Parts: sequence; C-alpha cells; structure tokens
Amino acid sequence: MKKNILVSPLNWGLGHATRCIPIIEALQNNGYNPIIASDGVALQMLQKEFPHLKSLELPSYQIEYAKNGAFFKWKMLLNAPKMLEAIYDEKKIIKKWVKELKLDGIISDNRLGVRSKKIPSVFITHQLNVLTGNTTWISSKMHQQIIKKFSQCWVPDVETKPNLTGKLGHLENPDKNIQYIGPLSRLHKRNVDKKFDLMVVLSGPEPQRGMLEEKLKKEMPLYDGNVIFIKGKIENEQKTEEIGNVKYYNFMTTDELETAFNESEMVLCRSGYTTIMDLAQLGKKAFFIPTPGQYEQEYLAKKLQKEGLVPFSKQNDFKIEKLSQIDSYKGLKNFGTDITWNKLFCLFESK
Repeated sequence: MKKNILVSPLNWGLGHATRCIPIIEALQNNGYNPIIASDGVALQMLQKEFPHLKSLELPSYQIEYAKNGAFFKWKMLLNAPKMLEAIYDEKKIIKKWVKELKLDGIISDNRLGVRSKKIPSVFITHQLNVLTGNTTWISSKMHQQIIKKFSQCWVPDVETKPNLTGKLGHLENPDKNIQYIGPLSRLHKRNVDKKFDLMVVLSGPEPQRGMLEEKLKKEMPLYDGNVIFIKGKIENEQKTEEIGNVKYYNFMTTDELETAFNESEMVLCRSGYTTIMDLAQLGKKAFFIPTPGQYEQEYLAKKLQKEGLVPFSKQNDFKIEKLSQIDSYKGLKNFGTDITWNKLFCLFESK
C-alpha cells in the first residue's frame, strides 16, 4: 500500500501552491500517494495540475491586502481573529483526517494548524524571521515557536552564502529541526527561440493584484516590443486577448508557463519568493515591483538590487522606461542544487 501524505499550501496568492507542485510530483515518483488540501485559488490551481489526485478543502485564512500599502500591517492585524479561527478549525479537521484518510505524513506550506503529533509533520517556509517593521522581533519569535511544533522545517534555500532569502531564511542559532533543501521550482530551463521581449506575471491576493494589473495595462502601449501578460487570475476557462503588442492570458498551466518563461527575454513581476526561485532556476533577468507594504517582498527586492542582480521600483513610481535598468544588472542564476527527495521522505518511513 502506498503511504498517504497530505500536502497543504497556504492560499496566499499562488506562490505557496506552485512551489508545492515539485513536492507533489516527487512524492508520486517516490511511491507515495499525495492528497491535496487547501482553499480558494490555491486549491483550484492544484486541482487543475493534478486532476487525478484526491483534493480536500480547508477553512480560508481570508487574507486580504490593504489598498494603501502603509496600512498593510494593520489590515493583517484586523484579519488576525479570522486567521486564528481558521487555524483552530483546521487543527480539528486534521485530527479527523489523520484517522479517516489513514495519513502517514503531512507537508504544510505555511498552514499553521496543519500538523499532527501522531504522524511526521513538515512545515515549509522561507521566513524563519517574519519581517513586520518595528514588531519583527515578536512576529519572528512567535513564528519560530510554531515551527518547533513540527517534526521538521524545510527551508527552500541554501544554507551558505550567497543565498536567496538572506536574513528571512537564516538564523544565528537555527533549531535542529530546520533543514535547507535548496530552492524549489516547478519550471525547467529550455533552449528555445525567443518570441517575447517582455513577460509580465502577476500574483498575490486582491486588491493589490488587480491594482497592479490596471497600472501596467496603461503602461504596456508605451513599450516597444512584444509582450506576454499573465494576469494570475485562476478561472474555470483560460481566456486570451491580443491588444496591440500585448497578448493577455488570465492564467496558464505549468507547462504553458514554463514555455512562456523560456520564450521571454526578461520578466516584470512581484518580488515574491516563489517567483524569485523560478527566475533563479531559469537564469532570468527581471524587474521587480514589490507589493506595497509587504515587508518580505520589499526586503527581497532591496537585497537583490543591492547585490546587483535585479532592479526594482515602488508600485506608484513605476514607469515603463525603468525597464531599461535591467541591462545594468546580472540577473538571477541557478544554484545548481539538486534536492535529494528520497532522503527527505525518509521521515515518513519512521512512523
């Protein structure tokens, strides 16, 4: 009998779900039976990628961004009671699923209540430190205490310098359950002819995703080149539209996205960590527009610009002419680290 492993990403944009794709594939390739659990667009996207796998719905954390980036932290604090209620509910659900589904292991990507004392439970995060401005010390300490409740914590980065996460994913005295597994990406580099001068990829919760879409749509006619524009809106059917030099898609499957990345000269996107891992995997040049008020994305954008890899602009300040800065930066590079899945999955054999 194949062992049942629950894979459960947080529904916060698409990043947590997309970086679970190579994990789900590796579980299948190593003789396990993955079961998917999430909510909203994250669940919908994984259901499209793995229609043959069992998928289940968990309570929503109801994450929503503020329209004004300056109020990002306060919006999150206002949402905290709903998040805590969802975490409490998912704990009860997981307790029931462990018995009913005969689970042998759990892999939670940032879902705080998806764990069990009865079976090996893994927590995936690139944020051992959670940046929240002047409250970073308390948010980081709280997060680290939650991580200790899991059997292992997998950090999708390398332990040594240079690395992608910087102080986000590295502690001075890391706990014994922390393992650096190397960057995670569902994409692969291919040598193909270039069709597009620019690829625009949007992601993240509303309303900020939609606000950036509207801003960039106004800028695109001023760009001198061919553009492929993926809105990051998961809907029942794929929709395409061509306006001038721009071809718009509401969403793409992994295979389509991989082709589009490889066929594009450079990328304009958020500085979300999953996107950064994809760009490193493909060795791409890019330009970042961090989500306003999101400390993590702002930190990563500043870090990579300081290292001479990728330029960035604040959302309100962005103009299409700023893309010319890309030529002065090196772009992201592949670390060349192969994840040893069979060693990581040994944890599920210890039950």
